[in-house]
Amino acid sequence: MLTVLDTPYQDARADGLSYALGLPPLDALAVLPVERGGLTVQLRLLGASHQVIAGPLSETVACLPGIGAEPLPGSAATTLPGWSYAFTATTAVHPDDAAFGRAVEGICARLADRGDALTGAFPGSRYAVTALALDGAGLGGAGLDGAGLDALDMRPDGAAGGGTGAENTEQRAGIGWRTWHAYPQTREIVMTRSRLVRPT
Repeated sequence: MLTVLDTPYQDARADGLSYALGLPPLDALAVLPVERGGLTVQLRLLGASHQVIAGPLSETVACLPGIGAEPLPGSAATTLPGWSYAFTATTAVHPDDAAFGRAVEGICARLADRGDALTGAFPGSRYAVTALALDGAGLGGAGLDGAGLDALDMRPDGAAGGGTGAENTEQRAGIGWRTWHAYPQTREIVMTRSRLVRPT
């Protein structure tokens, strides 16, 4: 689902992002609830980036001054009652505006017709975009397979990131989601991938 927003984004570059678990629902510009494997997952677009609420977990990646959030880590993991959680983040810096635009257009095109994806376009630039999507089959529900979502992990040279069979096996044991945060000013795209897994 594409949402055209009328509120300027509050985060303007990748190094302005922070990361927090356990925050209550923040004011959102758009919310997409998705049922997956007995859980309601809320994909939430914030003026400052994104929040996902999935079962016992609240994940926020946003510009969050003054609330004690930590800088965006490359990876993080924790356990919750009955679940384990893992998070990774990477940033791709594109060499020119054309390459950056192609990458953002590719993300938007691949997510456009998905009922389990939410894309927000902010005013000021057609490429000021934040997107969230559920990853894979999750807890028995339908979804785009891991290989398809890996094609959205666009590197500056246009090559796609690759997944492994082990990742897909883990993904089927729980639920996962991906996010993309595009910054036209710096030609950066921050990509995150999260897993909420029932231990076996």
